[in-house]
Amino acid sequence: MSLAMLDRDKTIAPPGFNRWLIPPAALAVHLCIGQVYATSVYKASLVQRFDASLTSIGVIFSLAIVMLGLSAAIFGTWVDTGGPRRAMATSAVFWAGGFMVGALGIATSQLWLVYLGYGVIGGIGLGIGYISPVSTLIKWFPDRPGLATGMAIMGFGGGAALASPLSTRLLRAYDSNFDTATGVASGPAVAQLFVTLGLVYLVLMLFGAWLVKVPADDWKPEGFDASKVASKSMVTTAHVSANNALRTPQFWLLWVVLFCNVTAGIGILEQAAPMIQDFFREGGSSTVAAAAAGGFVGLLSLFNLAGRFIWSSASDSIGRKNIYVMYLGIGIILYALLAFQGSTSTTLFALTAGVIISFYGGGFATAPAYLRDLFGTFQVGAIHGRLLTAWAAAGVVGPLIVNGILDAQGEPGNLVAGDYRPALLTMVGVLAVGFVANLAIRPVSEKFHESESSLSGGAAGTEKVGDTIGKPLSPLLVVAWVVVSVPLIYGIYQTAVRAANLF
Repeated sequence: MSLAMLDRDKTIAPPGFNRWLIPPAALAVHLCIGQVYATSVYKASLVQRFDASLTSIGVIFSLAIVMLGLSAAIFGTWVDTGGPRRAMATSAVFWAGGFMVGALGIATSQLWLVYLGYGVIGGIGLGIGYISPVSTLIKWFPDRPGLATGMAIMGFGGGAALASPLSTRLLRAYDSNFDTATGVASGPAVAQLFVTLGLVYLVLMLFGAWLVKVPADDWKPEGFDASKVASKSMVTTAHVSANNALRTPQFWLLWVVLFCNVTAGIGILEQAAPMIQDFFREGGSSTVAAAAAGGFVGLLSLFNLAGRFIWSSASDSIGRKNIYVMYLGIGIILYALLAFQGSTSTTLFALTAGVIISFYGGGFATAPAYLRDLFGTFQVGAIHGRLLTAWAAAGVVGPLIVNGILDAQGEPGNLVAGDYRPALLTMVGVLAVGFVANLAIRPVSEKFHESESSLSGGAAGTEKVGDTIGKPLSPLLVVAWVVVSVPLIYGIYQTAVRAANLF
């Protein structure tokens, strides 16, 4: 791929381009960067390699998430103006480069290099990669933005489902003494794992970057009626710049909504395995075995992945504000149910927690479409990048709240259901704050809208060009979907097998 191919004007789609090539391009990136949620596979190995505490090793993940939020906020406008191909290629280089620098740190026992590589360099690639396909998808699917963003961000959840079993298989291949029970592999094996993942991800992400294109300014999908969009009270046909979006109360209300939804979801995800064992503890021992607890984690992964696609797609019909009323309002009820009735049945506990996590995943996937409804498509990628600082903040605050409350009760793995009640009820309060913030969101005032003369390369036009739905499938379309579907299906299958241990 020559550097000239990265320019935005080289990625404008010709007439007749099939917009269904864009979701696999986005999935190619998100399937790779979703690996960040599978770091637990080698966490114990790094603790042993560096003779460090769990907290010291946990900083690697925290750094990556913080850099995700910061880089998405800082480079959001650059992503929008330069086009998705440049951004996706840059993301690939940083993400893969982070693995390589991290591998060097593991091989030489220099923990600071792992912080720099995976945490900082990789985290920058993570943030750019997360937002790079979003605005493009929204422009290609103005009729179904929730479906489009749901497909891509589902890939982020799928990336974790794929990376976990894949990493375990690779560690077993690279270290004959790898202990799957303890999760401890040798340092050289983990370094080899990092190199392998870095190279595989580089190829797959560059494939997505090569595949992606942006629609011409005068393009719209066949049968799309912009007047129907204009008739919806919470969907604008105007456009707001990223800088102006920060001046609106709507942006900050949605920031609070996302922060609260993520904080509450992390309340379960962070303690999933010990939590289900503690809820069903009798006489010092749990009726839920360690394998079943691992199955619970797998079940939550499936709910997280499914929620990203199902709920975001549903928001196209019922509206973004209404879907967040569901996420937050029903979430309040479900958290209270867990607090007071969760220990009565493992099935009730697992399904209740699963639905909560589906709302957590759905909140991520629906947010870009909500931003499009409020601010238009002009700089929605940049606005999305700034909104993701809520994720970074929640990634720090959520575990601090839950761990702080649980530390006062004892040590997870040796608690009982009642010890979790203060933490769960705290999350009820957090969700209530988000619920009120969502209700307060109204359409953006016209004073923040951009004039037609200031719009360039970002706002949708009105000339009908159409897409290629209904025409024969091209070989490239088939190949693109196979490339992303096979690893996604493999990850889902392996996670489902793991989840079966719960039952």
